[in-house]
Amino acid sequence: MNTLVIVTHPSLETSVINKRWVEELKQYPDKYTVHELHKVYPNGIIDVEKEQQLIELHSNLVLQFPVYWFNCPPLLKKWLDDVLAYGWAYGSNGGDKLKNRKIALAVSAGIKKEDYREDGRYRYTLAQILTPFETTFLYCGADYRSFYAYYGQEDEPGGNVPGMEQGPSALETNVQDYLKFIDGL
Repeated sequence: MNTLVIVTHPSLETSVINKRWVEELKQYPDKYTVHELHKVYPNGIIDVEKEQQLIELHSNLVLQFPVYWFNCPPLLKKWLDDVLAYGWAYGSNGGDKLKNRKIALAVSAGIKKEDYREDGRYRYTLAQILTPFETTFLYCGADYRSFYAYYGQEDEPGGNVPGMEQGPSALETNVQDYLKFIDGL
């Protein structure tokens, strides 16, 4: 049983960070199952039973997405609403399928790290903004393992990360750090 990575990016083909993460993950099919929601459900109609079965086949779950308006893309929100159903993900009637399952987030933040501070431009840390995800998974009894983030605009790999060099080597360092994060779940 490996790690299921649910990728939700409406234009992955034009992405820099998320696309590169996916390319790297796909090189290790024995460790990671990459499941691209926009590719599988272009019409937005989610096969709930199929998604639940897919989760059950994996030890770990990672939700990978770009932060949109300080939240997730709409298709991921719909996926959460549909798939994490009463009686399966939570509830008194057998809702324990996420219990103790290791779950984490991988996000491209799109904004400088220093803007995600209580004294920063947006007054909240990224951890605070992602609290609804943590709370959701704790409610379901999952073992929430926090998040991995790429800060900065996708067209500036490494450019907005204090202490990180700019350019392709910075992106490749980030990719390797992402894999280490997942492997450490």
